[in-house]
Amino acid sequence: MKTYKVETEFVFRGSFFVKAMNKDEAMQTVKEDLGMTMGTITTGIADSSLDWDFDMIPEKKIKSITVKHKSKKLK
Repeated sequence: MKTYKVETEFVFRGSFFVKAMNKDEAMQTVKEDLGMTMGTITTGIADSSLDWDFDMIPEKKIKSITVKHKSKKLK
């Protein structure tokens, strides 16, 4: 039996609705203060300034499949 390395991406798509003075501030807020880890959206801003519409089920993309070769021991 062989071991296969399956490179995979999980892509979450959605929108954040951010209260900001302009587009640059809104973009900076999303870049710096918002994140996601395995189904949990984390924020560093007040709840009243943010809303979102995100699927919590990602799109799965298989990027490549290769046979994992036995590693050579270094001398």
